[in-house]
Amino acid sequence: MDLRKLKTLIDLVAESDIAELEVTEGESKVRIVKSSAVPQSQVVMMQPQAQQYAPAAVAAPIAAPVVPAEPQGHVIKSPMVGTFYRSASPGTPPFVEIGASVKEGDTLCLIEAMKLLNEIDADIAGVIKQILVENGQPVEFGQPLFVIG
Repeated sequence: MDLRKLKTLIDLVAESDIAELEVTEGESKVRIVKSSAVPQSQVVMMQPQAQQYAPAAVAAPIAAPVVPAEPQGHVIKSPMVGTFYRSASPGTPPFVEIGASVKEGDTLCLIEAMKLLNEIDADIAGVIKQILVENGQPVEFGQPLFVIG
């Protein structure tokens, strides 16, 4: 499906009361879902063998977000998109807590990406000042995870 058709479908969903639209064209399938909390649409394009996700255009202008103050200290950022886990498995203690001393190379958390668990290690020694993500939450590439002071 070409981008002009996709844009037309996104505009159709954005300007109407339609909450969800799914279109199949050949082997391609497009699903557009309008979020009820924020006026925007989500587009998911699925190919026969692999799924591809394309960001949707925003349907209406959104007020400027409040930018939080930059954390004081060394920020450990996510090197990938995935799901953040504070411990190796449910029921086991977290790798680190606020106030814990860490040295370079200590495991801070796990990020699950594509069914693989990736250890995220401290790149400096210090004390954990903040944990910026909740257990089980999705994280984006470059998203701050920890502040080490």
